[in-house]
Amino acid sequence: MTIDAATGEATGTAGAEPAEESAAISTMPFSRALNAGLRKAMEDSDRVLLMGEDIGLLGGVFRVTEGLQADFGPRRVIDTPLAESGIIGTAIGLAMGGFRPVCEIQFDGFVYPGFDQITSQLAKLTYRHEGALQMPVVIRIPYGGHIGAIEHHQESPEAYFTHTPGLRVVSPSTPNDAYWMIQEAIGSNDPVIFLEPKSRYWQKGEVDASAPALPLHASRIVRRGSDVTLVAHGAMVATVLQAAALAESEGTSCEVIDLRSLSPVDYGPILDSVRRTGRMVYAQEAPGFTSLGSEVAATVMERAFYALEAPVLRVSGFDTPFPPAKLEGLYLPDADRILEAVDRAMAY
Repeated sequence: MTIDAATGEATGTAGAEPAEESAAISTMPFSRALNAGLRKAMEDSDRVLLMGEDIGLLGGVFRVTEGLQADFGPRRVIDTPLAESGIIGTAIGLAMGGFRPVCEIQFDGFVYPGFDQITSQLAKLTYRHEGALQMPVVIRIPYGGHIGAIEHHQESPEAYFTHTPGLRVVSPSTPNDAYWMIQEAIGSNDPVIFLEPKSRYWQKGEVDASAPALPLHASRIVRRGSDVTLVAHGAMVATVLQAAALAESEGTSCEVIDLRSLSPVDYGPILDSVRRTGRMVYAQEAPGFTSLGSEVAATVMERAFYALEAPVLRVSGFDTPFPPAKLEGLYLPDADRILEAVDRAMAY
C-alpha cells in the first residue's frame, strides 16, 4: 500500500511494494511526526538526549516522546524532577560538555520558573564567550489554545523569547515541518525555542522523509492570492486558511504565508507578497500589545510603505489573561474575525 502525495489517500494493495517516488512519504499526526524527528536525530547522534517531566515511561503529556525511552534507555530519555529551572540549568551544563540536550516543558505556562535560566544564561553565553562556547540546546514548549484547558496550560509566550537576543524561535504548523524542523533545531549550534501548537498534535498530514522542503528559518507561501496577504504562525495558519477560503467565496483572493521562524523572521516572501497585494493582515493567538504581530506589522510598514494601499491590520487574542475554557472561543481569533479584518483592508 502506498500514500498518494497529493491526497494522502492509501492506494494499491496491502503488502505490495511501494512506488519509488512515494516510498519516503507517509501520513501521520503532528505528534508522531515530532516523535519520528526526535528518533531520527537520536539515531544520527548519540550526543542527542531528551529531558523533561514524565517524558520517559509516560511518553510525555501529549505522548510526543512515547517509546523513545524503551528504545534509547533512561540515560538518553531522562525523566526529570518537577523543576524547570533545574532542567534548563542541567541542559546548559550538558551543552558545555558537548551534548545536544532537548528539553520538554510540559505546558507553555510552566516555562516561567526556567525563564531566568533561558534569558539570562542560555541566550547570552555564546555572546559572552565571543562565539567560543556553543549552546546547542532545544527547548520544546507546547503552546496556544483550542484544547479547553485552564490558565497556565493555554498561553502564547512567544514574544518573551523573540524579544531576547541570542535565542532562535521557531514554530511548525504541519507534520512535515514538525518532522524536519525539530531535526534542524537539534542540529543548530545556537539555543532554539521550539514552539509546538498543541491544538495541532492530533492533526494528520503528509511527511516526506526524503528531504526538508525549506531551511529552518524560511517563511513559506501556503496559498497564492492577489488581493490581501495573510500572515500567521503555528495553529493560526490553519485558521487563516479557513478565512482565505471564505474570502474567496466572496470574491477576495488572499495569499497566505506561514511564518515558521519567529526569530529571525524571513521577511523576503512577506514583502514580495505585500508589494503585489498592497494589503496585509497578521493573525495570532497571543495578545496584541507589543507582540510578534506588532513587530512584523511595523517592519512591513517601514519596508513596503509605498506599496501599501491600506494599513497593516492585526487580529489577536485580547489583552487579558487567558480566560476559563468555556470562554476560549470568544478570546481566540477565528476565521470570522480574520475575514472581518480582510474586509476592512479591502475597504480602503
